[in-house]
Formats: sequence, structure tokens, C-alpha cells
Amino acid sequence: MDENYLAYLNRMARLTIPATYHSQVSHIQDSPKFQPDAGGKRQPVLFPGYTVITPPGEEDPENQSFYEKLTAIQTQLLQQLEPGLLIPVPTASFHLTLADLIWDSAYRHASQEKPNFEAELRDTIGEIFQQSQAAIASSYEIRWQLLGLIIMPRALGISLLPKDEESYERVVQLRRSLYQNQRLIGLGIEQQYGFNAHITLGYFGDIPPELDRDRFCSLLTNINQQDLEFPPPELLIKKAELRKFDDMTRYYRQPDWPQLEF
Repeated sequence: MDENYLAYLNRMARLTIPATYHSQVSHIQDSPKFQPDAGGKRQPVLFPGYTVITPPGEEDPENQSFYEKLTAIQTQLLQQLEPGLLIPVPTASFHLTLADLIWDSAYRHASQEKPNFEAELRDTIGEIFQQSQAAIASSYEIRWQLLGLIIMPRALGISLLPKDEESYERVVQLRRSLYQNQRLIGLGIEQQYGFNAHITLGYFGDIPPELDRDRFCSLLTNINQQDLEFPPPELLIKKAELRKFDDMTRYYRQPDWPQLEF
């Protein structure tokens, strides 16, 4: 399901152009992952699951300047967008998802059907990481670069491009080792999406009927042109970690949970 290197570059580049923004902004919807409380302020709702990600920003000192740039972009968006339109995710939780695993109703069903589901999942991921370590890990530095803001149906994020083909292939190889593992498939985990490297900055909340969509698109274009310097900031990927989440604001792990060092 994941594309070759050139196809990925071409597709991602198209996501950050003004014409794409104007096409997509007409279809944005508020995210069900955040619901208004009694006072009308949107709060995260329970949305549990597991994922394989890079360490969140607060636990990744080597990429501090990279995440500081994302924080600055998120702040600029919040200052210039209509109040309540974008629900920001905590900057400490910024991360790159390397492989979605299981979430929400699928996770609940698997947990009910298999009492040892979570232990089996962790064991299986640990085996995959161990088997993949020799093939994937090396002294080669895997680097991904900021490309530009992207509009998703229910969220706003910033997309990434691999610095070179090797950086792309290392990530895709990891994804194949996960999604093609028969034991993992037996746990109900399968690939549902092609790789779309991005870091979510926030989810859409209150979308006013009179939203100035042209201004919204112009804001994104201006940030891409004025605030994403050249050479672009880079994310150095050194670890892939199994993490659990209860909602979209925090991704955590225990010290003995599997991790793969590149």
C-alpha cells in the first residue's frame, strides 16, 4: 500500500499548494475526538489505542529546535485563525506516527475478545522489532524535513518529506515488517492507510458557517512561504516506540515496552 519514493514525493508536494487548500477547506469537519463540556470548551474524549511513533517532543531533546519551530507555527495559527476553529494538541505530545496499529472500537473489541490482547500485542511488537533491528538499524541517519501545512478532513498538520531515498525506505521497511507480520494480523491489526508523514498541530472544533475560507487558505500559504526557511528544519529519527494513548493529547509507554533504535 505504501508508494515508491518518487510517487510519495509527488503526492505530498501537491498537498501543500494553494489549489489543494481551496479544494480541501470546503470539506473540513469538527473532530469528534473533542467535545464541548458544560462550559462550551472542547475537551478530549476517550479514544484508546496503540501506535508506533517517534518519541514525543518533550522526550526528544535531540530534536528540540525542530519542535520549537512547530510550536511557533501552531502559535501563529492560533493567533490568526478564528477563535475555537483549531483545538491545539499539547506541544509536548508532538510526534511522527510511523505505523498506526489499533484504536477506538477495534481496540475495545479486541480487548474484550482476548483478555491477554495487550500483552500479546506488546510481545509481538517486541519480536518484530528484535527481528528488524539488524536489517533496519545502522549508523545511517534517518532525516525527514518539514514541507508545509496540510489540511485533513478533521485536523490541521504539517507534512514531512524524507531528506533522501534511504530515509524513506527505512521507514517503509519498518512498516512492512509490522503490517505483514502474521501474528500481528491475527490480533486484528492491519494496514488501513498509506504512509502520509505529518505531525498534527490541532483538530478542527467550532467551524463558523461564515468561515472566510479564502483567508484561511491564504494564511496557510503565507506561513509556508514566509516561515518555513531553507534549508527546512529536520527531524532526526532515532527510535520507533510502541506507545499507548487514551485520547489525542498524550502518548505514553512503560520502560520495558518495545522500542527499535535505528
